Amino acid sequence: MLYFFFFQCYKYSSNLEAWFGQEEIWAEKTSLFHSSLSPIGGKAMSLHVMLEVKGQRWSKFSWGKASLAVIITGLLIIGASSCQKAAQTQEEVAAPQPHEFTGKVKTAWGKYVYLPAAQGFDIVVEGNLESGTVADLVDKEIRVRGNMMKEEPSLFIADTIEIREGESQWRTVFTRTADVQLTDYFHPTERDSYLALTITNINKPADWEGKGKAKVYGQLNLLPEKSGSRIILFDAKGKELAKIIVDNITDYAVYYTKKLRLYDKFWLYLNIKETVEAKTRLKTKEIFRADVVFAGLY
Repeated sequence: MLYFFFFQCYKYSSNLEAWFGQEEIWAEKTSLFHSSLSPIGGKAMSLHVMLEVKGQRWSKFSWGKASLAVIITGLLIIGASSCQKAAQTQEEVAAPQPHEFTGKVKTAWGKYVYLPAAQGFDIVVEGNLESGTVADLVDKEIRVRGNMMKEEPSLFIADTIEIREGESQWRTVFTRTADVQLTDYFHPTERDSYLALTITNINKPADWEGKGKAKVYGQLNLLPEKSGSRIILFDAKGKELAKIIVDNITDYAVYYTKKLRLYDKFWLYLNIKETVEAKTRLKTKEIFRADVVFAGLY
């Protein structure tokens, strides 16, 4: 950069007077370039240029000021370039990176799809398929394109879904046109607010009343109408102890119970509601009503 600057100064020598207060110089040609550079960490750098000027007169100029100008100019250029690259890098990081997964669907319910190929993600399908429901994708080979949800890293938002038809043909069955709405999503951080509920006796309402939120370990008998579903609780010997009436279960909770299809029992996260009358409790072992919001192994 220094030699480039010297060349520009020679080429446009008419600007020297304004820079250094020297008398006007009209350079016809360069006679000699000479530079004297001291080692790094040693004495200050000195630069001298010998120019042959009109009238056979030689003038010798100190370029200390010019060197300082070059350094400052270089730093400004480097700084501007670094800022521009940094801004480009931030834009690239901020911009969503499209991903694609291909594989056979194992479980799907509501707006959620479990695709083993998309390991670590629950795929969210916001909107309707061209035909059928999300549950119809089970056991079908699909190709899904989309992005990880920034606010919820465990969710993958599907932009398009295609179904394989034949060896090399794919048919688009879904294209997202709406923003994602996670009305029934159960955030992992909410688990801590659901404490394990211990039922000692069906005639002891103090075990559950006033708890509000709780989780129980048991077996879910899920019926198609949902409202007729029951959670069965067992004692330490494996005998039926009590039942919980399920008034409502979210699609997200159902989706997770289907992911846990290989397990007979698991934890169910409940919003506890009213207690069943004592007479009915004795007859049916149903102790209270609840809404199920999530299911998991812990």
